[in-house]
Amino acid sequence: MSALNSTAMASTLLRSTVFFFFFTFLLVTDIAYSQSFIGINYGQVADNLPPPSSTAKLLQSTSIEKVRLYGADPAIIKALANTGIGIVIGAANGDIPALASDPNFAKNWVNANVAPFYPASKIILITVGNEVITSNDQNLMNQLVPAIQNLQNALDSMSLGNDIKISTVHSMAVLRQSEPPSSGLFHPDYMSVLKGLLEFNNATGSPFTINPYPYFAYQSDPRPDTLAFCLFEPNAGRIDTNTNIKYMNMFDAQVDAIRSALNAMGFKNVEIVVAETGWPYKGDGDEVGPSLENAKAFNGNLIAHLRSMVGTPLMPGKSVDTYLFALYDEDLKPGPGSERAFGLFKPDLTMAYDVGLSKNGQSTPISSAPANPSTKAPTSPKPKAGGGGSWCVPKGGVSDDQLQANLDYACGGGLDCSAIQPAGACFEPNTLASHAAYAMNLFFQTAGGDPSTCDFSQSATLSSNNPSYNGCNYPGGGRT
Repeated sequence: MSALNSTAMASTLLRSTVFFFFFTFLLVTDIAYSQSFIGINYGQVADNLPPPSSTAKLLQSTSIEKVRLYGADPAIIKALANTGIGIVIGAANGDIPALASDPNFAKNWVNANVAPFYPASKIILITVGNEVITSNDQNLMNQLVPAIQNLQNALDSMSLGNDIKISTVHSMAVLRQSEPPSSGLFHPDYMSVLKGLLEFNNATGSPFTINPYPYFAYQSDPRPDTLAFCLFEPNAGRIDTNTNIKYMNMFDAQVDAIRSALNAMGFKNVEIVVAETGWPYKGDGDEVGPSLENAKAFNGNLIAHLRSMVGTPLMPGKSVDTYLFALYDEDLKPGPGSERAFGLFKPDLTMAYDVGLSKNGQSTPISSAPANPSTKAPTSPKPKAGGGGSWCVPKGGVSDDQLQANLDYACGGGLDCSAIQPAGACFEPNTLASHAAYAMNLFFQTAGGDPSTCDFSQSATLSSNNPSYNGCNYPGGGRT
């Protein structure tokens, strides 16, 4: 674009820029202390768990802001009172028939599990049953929506219906088709129940909650490139032939397949919540995929991906609320060894492995092999304002795959990339090359302008030409 040559226009631009950076400062200050899209599952099929009061303190020391319970344990709900942590409670599959047939049972359930604790305990969602639709229990499936509606009526009678949402949790098996993501469709056998459920979701603003597990996708296709795709590591990507969108990780592909299925049924406004996703750090000898390195890579890179606010190709610029599985190992769970090895924390409250959830540390992308950009994470809290010096920019001819990896890496470590989000000063031009260039330079400047941090697997170079344009200011002044 041509340079502004009007004093009035320049003045307006200056005021807009000042306002933008002031607003961004306030926004970033808030985001720094709030990552409400990161939650965790708190299962209790174990005999060695710490007391709820200790768990509440542990959670407050992390950036986890939501906890999903599979039931409604009063001791846990009480322990989380006045912490500000959002709580998801659950009604068991076995409760569904009574909830569906007896409105008084639903009222009593709310009186017992919600009313005594709310609002001190921040209950935000009630999940009715777990993976009911794919259980093939036709009776239970038919009673699901009436049970949910009776609970909603009970909440409404207590003036809580707008504050606490109700939904149910689904496995990925609700889909008949998921590849490519744009072709996502629900299984026809479930359509009648799903239609009633989605009409409820749409009417009440409650989410469609889903359990996508790239881990299981890898188990069914254990090739090295599939592993990289599932762990958010550099890979060739997979092109959706209907849209020409290139997917760089399995998580986005799975979530977008659900988005496509919802859209195909006409429910474009129903939000998605990821109720479970995770990776086991150990398993039996004949299991494919469990390892400490893989678990650390998946969870660490997922958290970085969520923090980047890049979103998915079909839902850009925001992070889907995601509940990691799980807070602790559950040593009494049946099944293969991996079922008892998903915990991010040990019963003694120490980390099983570090994925950057501590409030005093942010995660950066993690690799199960030395394949990520060879730069070290920035430690300086603030980049220098624009001016003279040097800027870190992509080299000519860098592939889109590498640019995307650089963008995810740079923004995934907790840096403020809001300028390249919609309405940000550097969002336009809305191209991968432009967004990656801004992010790479921000990473470099935040690291204090150390030339070693402008590498990105040899895809970046230092430039003395300031790439700032119009209202988009690239921080500058790194040492050479």
